Amino acid sequence: MALTATALKNAKPKAKPYKLADEKGLFVIVSPSGGMLWRWKYRVNGVGQDGEPKRIEKLLALGTYPDVSLKLARERRDTAREQHSTGIDPAEKKQRDKAAGKIGAANTFHAVATAFIEKCRREGLAETTIRKRQWSLGLVERAIGTRPIAEIEPIAILNAVRPFEAAKNHEKARRALEFVGAVFRFAVANQLAPADPTRDLRGALASRKPRHLAAILEPKRVGELLRAIDGYEGQPLTQIALKLSPLVFVRPGELRKAELREIDFDAAVWRIDASKMKGRQEHSVPLSRQALALLQSARELTGDGTYVFPSIRTAQRPMSENTVNGALRRLGFTGDEMTAHGFRAMASTLLNESGKWQPDAIERALAHKDRDQVRAAYHRGAHWAERVAMAQWWSDHLDVLRRGADIIQIDSAVVSA
Repeated sequence: MALTATALKNAKPKAKPYKLADEKGLFVIVSPSGGMLWRWKYRVNGVGQDGEPKRIEKLLALGTYPDVSLKLARERRDTAREQHSTGIDPAEKKQRDKAAGKIGAANTFHAVATAFIEKCRREGLAETTIRKRQWSLGLVERAIGTRPIAEIEPIAILNAVRPFEAAKNHEKARRALEFVGAVFRFAVANQLAPADPTRDLRGALASRKPRHLAAILEPKRVGELLRAIDGYEGQPLTQIALKLSPLVFVRPGELRKAELREIDFDAAVWRIDASKMKGRQEHSVPLSRQALALLQSARELTGDGTYVFPSIRTAQRPMSENTVNGALRRLGFTGDEMTAHGFRAMASTLLNESGKWQPDAIERALAHKDRDQVRAAYHRGAHWAERVAMAQWWSDHLDVLRRGADIIQIDSAVVSA
């Protein structure tokens, strides 16, 4: 017989707990203290103690009376029955949902993003990269930082980055979106989120035009640039950095962070620590006579400090990342003409156009990482002799361009490794 609201209201506690049954497995337990607990009884397939298949009885808690009325208890029972009919164990689902709720509340986007950044730090990513990711977190912190990561929808992410796009800062919007995607992929891998919602946002932001770092590539203009550098009237160390940049054509960050301990003056080689390299592999740079002379001049100016090019404010830090670019601007070269990074494009273009050097040797000199790990291991050493010869030829060739001499067509014979 089905329960009634009146029967529930008039139920009195007894010395021992007892049940008041409703329909379809629903009942309420009346405890000696007067509390009334809703339960639903159902069976699932299981295994008995003898190892044989067996129907096992289970109970699902549906709340307490009168907080949960008879009508609401029946609705919860019917929902559980529907789940059960599709093969879902309602009690197990309730436990999973409860656990997921706790995880979701603890794992906000900020918390997961911080864990992701710490993982990047443990993996040895450059401190510059770590700071960029912390900066990216700051961009979206206010919009989604406090939200459980598993509950963040694509529209919330889009709303977090759209203001940057509206302000015409497309690069900031793109970087923020890429960072959010990286955090979500980390969350998915650690079972903290069901999927990466940024996948649904491809094409949502305005496409950006390719940004090419400016570089002088025409030999005559290269000569003009080198003569301008010779006439630089700023800090002596800055001029040395300017003069060294085209000779070694490393990345600007690698140049400004160069340490004296990395320079082997006797062997004429500069060994850059893997932690400073974009590809996270140690990079050796053969040094021409001209490069060695410049490094020796820098050492005479700075003594036995840590950095070849220390900051003018403190020897404990390298020179500013804007120093070389700033010097180029003082010399009259705009950002659309030449950048510190442009010395790499200059070397790559002219070395390839010379026809004297194997492309793989030039790529190794530029520290471009080979995706094929076996091939990369081979090429790290295979072109060293050629790179040594190329470094000296390149420095001599720049001297020719600096003097403004006529450029003679070079024999295209390839120098063997």
